[in-house]
Amino acid sequence: MKNLLTTKLGKLTLQNPITVASGTFSFEMKNFYDLNQLGAIITKTITPEPKIGNPPPRIYKTKYGMINSIGLQNPGIKHFLEKDIYEYNEFTCPRIISFSSPKISAFELMLEKLETSDLVDGYEVNVSCPNVENEGIAFGCDASVIYNLTSRLSKKTDKELIIKLSPNVTNIAEIAKAAELGGATALSLINTLYGMAIDWKTGKSFIKQGIGGYSGPAIKPIAVALVHKVSKEVKIPIIAVGGITCFEDVLEFIYSGATAVAIGTAQFPNPLLPIQIIKDLNDYCTLNNIRLSEIKGKVKF
Repeated sequence: MKNLLTTKLGKLTLQNPITVASGTFSFEMKNFYDLNQLGAIITKTITPEPKIGNPPPRIYKTKYGMINSIGLQNPGIKHFLEKDIYEYNEFTCPRIISFSSPKISAFELMLEKLETSDLVDGYEVNVSCPNVENEGIAFGCDASVIYNLTSRLSKKTDKELIIKLSPNVTNIAEIAKAAELGGATALSLINTLYGMAIDWKTGKSFIKQGIGGYSGPAIKPIAVALVHKVSKEVKIPIIAVGGITCFEDVLEFIYSGATAVAIGTAQFPNPLLPIQIIKDLNDYCTLNNIRLSEIKGKVKF
């Protein structure tokens, strides 16, 4: 498996390109399979202070996906470093911590705290959070802000630094280039699209907050297109996220320009899916004598 699926993601070497998307994975998954079979683990996003999240209902299953408005519920970085992080002791695959903040200075402080742990192999910076220093506009919507944030964070770590980009922008390639210029070693895209669902019988929103994040199979063509677009503008690797349900989806993203992929919503009905995809991908590559690096970005027109 390692010979055909080994993947170089920035500063990290993954035994295969399969990771788990932030917010869709928990350590309880170890009750279903050996997590060390994954290419990497990406945690749920943590924030400077504990967050109780948004009021329910905050999840709604649609015909082709899911809308969520969890609100980054988490126990905060203090609790994470004092307790949760020690769950990583038993894992040998790379451990990537997702984190977010409403201020650049707080992003920096969180990174400094995380740097004190030898159980951290890299970071995924969630820039979908509103920037309170920029009229509440999400960090990921402004290329100059992304450059500033990334350049400040990259000076504070030698570990993998992944910027997770939002599709809810005018020009995602411009923002991707800003992250690369700032010192990001990889990108992750896409985060959820805006979505909303209303009960046609009552007129009531199925999500308390109204608009949430839409994920699932329906967003895959959009994610494939944006991964391809960004891959033509940057040299750093891309983790593709969005609607992956099988090994064929993984190959599609690799052809589009991705280096690795993260399984998200599809884990909810099938926690074993990441492991099944790894097996199927390995079987396919073995049967066809294909190395993923040989087809990366080689889409034909």
